[in-house]
Amino acid sequence: MSANGFLRLCRAALLAVAVCLLGTGTAGAHVTAHVYGAAAEKGGDGAFVLRVPNEGTQPTVRIEVTVPTGYDITRVRTRPVPGWTPEIGRAAGGVVTRITWTTLDRAIPPGDEHYDEFSFTASPLPSNVDRILLPTKQIYADGTLTNWAEEQTGDAEPKYPAPVVALAEPSGTAHGHGHAQTTSGPTWLVAVPLGSALLIMVVFGVIALTRPRRRSPQ
Repeated sequence: MSANGFLRLCRAALLAVAVCLLGTGTAGAHVTAHVYGAAAEKGGDGAFVLRVPNEGTQPTVRIEVTVPTGYDITRVRTRPVPGWTPEIGRAAGGVVTRITWTTLDRAIPPGDEHYDEFSFTASPLPSNVDRILLPTKQIYADGTLTNWAEEQTGDAEPKYPAPVVALAEPSGTAHGHGHAQTTSGPTWLVAVPLGSALLIMVVFGVIALTRPRRRSPQ
């Protein structure tokens, strides 16, 4: 490949890295839900973690998750989070409708360098849907909030997407669990290191091609 051809390839790679990093920065800014431990199966139970960043200007002091009553979830357990007080809201018949965490002294600071995680188990999971939506209100110290409640219906991600978790088909094992699987974190945890490595390779390639070559003595 000629030097000019390689430089054009480098420019294209740099553009791809920039688009990747910008895109993952946006995706990492909203509240997301993830499965940890065994797969969450239809009709079974599941363990979930809610990952909450804070890119606003005020500390986050309350997280409020709405559990749609149509899911008929009746059992929820929250994992203790230091400094945060959990509360479970129920409708008639014991159906869980809300999970909240509130803090007085352990708020999530604003900025892109902080996040916190809130874990809980839920059962029985609905058997008639492929995924569950967990609309979440992120409430700040000044009383304002961000309502992560929009459902994605096409390819374009909404501005305030609701946390969503996919459900697996029943495997027939005890407690509705399938084979163990590791939790997949946000894509930016993978994309940023790969993008950085590619960027370094491109920079060194450009330096090598543009460095003046010494002429051999006549």
